[in-house]
Amino acid sequence: MTRIKLTIATVLSLAFSPLAAQDFRRAVTAYQAGDYSTALEEYKLLANQGDVYSQFLIAVMYMEGKGVPQDYAEAVRWFRLAADQGYADAQRQLGNRYKNGEGVPQDDAEAVRWFRLAADQGDASAQFNLGFIYASGLGVFQDDAEAVRWFRLAADQGDASAQYNLGYMYKNGLGVPRDYFEAVRLYRLAADQGIARSQYMLGVMYKNGLGVPQDYFEAVRLYRLAADQGDEGAQANLGYMYLNGYGVLQDTVMAHMWSNIGAANGSELGATNRNIIAASMTQQAIEQAQQMARDCMSSGYQNCGY
Repeated sequence: MTRIKLTIATVLSLAFSPLAAQDFRRAVTAYQAGDYSTALEEYKLLANQGDVYSQFLIAVMYMEGKGVPQDYAEAVRWFRLAADQGYADAQRQLGNRYKNGEGVPQDDAEAVRWFRLAADQGDASAQFNLGFIYASGLGVFQDDAEAVRWFRLAADQGDASAQYNLGYMYKNGLGVPRDYFEAVRLYRLAADQGIARSQYMLGVMYKNGLGVPQDYFEAVRLYRLAADQGDEGAQANLGYMYLNGYGVLQDTVMAHMWSNIGAANGSELGATNRNIIAASMTQQAIEQAQQMARDCMSSGYQNCGY
């Protein structure tokens, strides 16, 4: 669901006269009760008077198909009304629609324009989006230093995706001097917020002793956190750790299981390692590992092992 930053209480206290606040409260109550048609009617009364928050919420309803058929073009129309009044959330959402070609022709340059308007108001998600755009060179000239600047602004506000990406920039020396210690710090911030790829990369840092003392046990712990969220790189690396007995008891069946799971989720390393491991296993052991992999995946990574 679309993130709405302002709380209902804040909106009511700052945006409306008492009568308008009652209309907005009725709309919110109806929405929360699942009465979307009433909510939409109440929001439109306010939106047609120029209320930016109601315009934004109507756009969200059309985008998500709540009480109306999903209609990105209509969502864009309402987002634009709110964005033109300077509402950062709407500007960011309009940027997303241009980026993804939803309700408007896909247009990277126009996406950048709207993201920048929101980012300049301090919107962390828009700042992250700009960082990603500059890192990849979509709609702008590729510029790692500019990507770092936007990632940092978002990361300093606690945006986990920006923290991970800024960590990646420091690890690889992109737009900043290579700094493993800073990469570890940033990966840890994002990992602590549950970002699987950051948990995986922090595991890589511990496995290789980059910015931290080498610690196979901590690497395995972090790989498992990411693997349980479906990260194929972490799954393949868990297989490697079991194969070699790094941080765990050496176990060829477990090594095959995790490598196979990683391969099933798209890891080429997992597929390569699985095939190498299988060459030294009996058919019975391979079948056991395959069944364990199926059980692990079908249980949502809750039942993974003996």
